[in-house]
Amino acid sequence: MDKSLILALDFTDKKEVFQFLNRFEDEKLFVKVGMELFYQEGPSIIYDLKEKGHDIFLDLKLHDIPNTVKGAMKGLARLGCDLVNVHAAGGKEMMEAALEGLEAGTPAGKNRPSCIAVTQLTSTSEEQMQEEQLIRVPMEESVLHYAALTKKAGLDGVVCSTFEAKSIRQLLGYSFLSVVPGIRLQLDDIQDQKRVATPAYAKSEGASAIVVGRPITKSSNPLEKYIEFKQSWEGAHQ
Repeated sequence: MDKSLILALDFTDKKEVFQFLNRFEDEKLFVKVGMELFYQEGPSIIYDLKEKGHDIFLDLKLHDIPNTVKGAMKGLARLGCDLVNVHAAGGKEMMEAALEGLEAGTPAGKNRPSCIAVTQLTSTSEEQMQEEQLIRVPMEESVLHYAALTKKAGLDGVVCSTFEAKSIRQLLGYSFLSVVPGIRLQLDDIQDQKRVATPAYAKSEGASAIVVGRPITKSSNPLEKYIEFKQSWEGAHQ
């Protein structure tokens, strides 16, 4: 990935997005468009962000029967996003179908979007995983199992917490992406996240990229806070 700090656009509509991005002037960002924003604005938000020169992670976490996911990914590939995702829990066949859809839908002469799979959400605790999902193994074992399945399906990497990134790198190699949400600076409120870490710690554990949303978007000075996260990630404060 050319840019490894992904800024989550946790807004409800296009107006809020561009009011926020105006504070960054000509900075070319890697932004994440999630369900809330995409379901309100549709594909037009992707086109508008691309026009401004931003890279885009379209975070819709597809999880359905293989044929449905294949068709959905074929359509999403035409939007020009750089990164998309599915839930690894959908299984190997579904993940393979997602890749087939992306390859079929990518316009000639363009690179297909990278595709990663969500292992366990960073809002999920080990206790919750075991009691509600009936997955009785430790969290790391569950995440590593999903990550290995994702690589077997041919995808480019996974979404995981910082605490599994090093094991994933050791098991599956450095070319396999580990995209890590749940990133906070030491004094930040962790909000609804359970497994969180600082940017510097995530980097030291081998994360390929970090995703940061509310600590920046809700800040009184988002650009200053973005730079603080970026410097921490790049090692300025290690």
